[in-house]
Amino acid sequence: MTLRSICVFCGASPGTTPIYQEAAEALGRHLAENGIQLVYGGGAVGLMGMVANAALTAGGEVIGIIPQSLKDAEVGHSGLTRLEVVDGMHARKARMAELSDAFIALPGGLGTLEELFEVWTWGQLGYHAKPLGLLEVNGFFDPLLTFLDHLVQERFVRQPHRDMLQRAASPAELVSALAAWKPLAAPKWVDRTPT
Repeated sequence: MTLRSICVFCGASPGTTPIYQEAAEALGRHLAENGIQLVYGGGAVGLMGMVANAALTAGGEVIGIIPQSLKDAEVGHSGLTRLEVVDGMHARKARMAELSDAFIALPGGLGTLEELFEVWTWGQLGYHAKPLGLLEVNGFFDPLLTFLDHLVQERFVRQPHRDMLQRAASPAELVSALAAWKPLAAPKWVDRTPT
């Protein structure tokens, strides 16, 4: 699959250690150097600003999508290729998904997780057939992945749907995995037996 545009979900905070910032910058650079457009939440602060600035500095195209209500709070980035201001969070997520061929989550907070899980659910339900993955940084996602495996063990998530989420420790490895991903044809329901 050819990836022309990748949406990145990440924190409006820089996190506690420079390793998160370095990962965001490495991802932004990698996308730009490989001619992949970055789509993200449009903020100029935290990891959001860092991934965007790195892509821009490396000559990449960066499209930001931000709700009017967050434009000032998240300090909407004024130096992007294009900044689209939308009505709310639902419109933001829908527009980011529309513009993207794949999705990557960097470390972040509740908003990052919510965006990741919504787009993952859309894929599970067959609303899109686009790959998604985590850029693993400093073991950040390990507790989440343990919980996801627990959901499979307890039969709330099918293994093929759990496997939709790729994971790699370098931007190059993750983008390659996303490009090689094949959509699955597994039904959503684990057990259709009536209760």
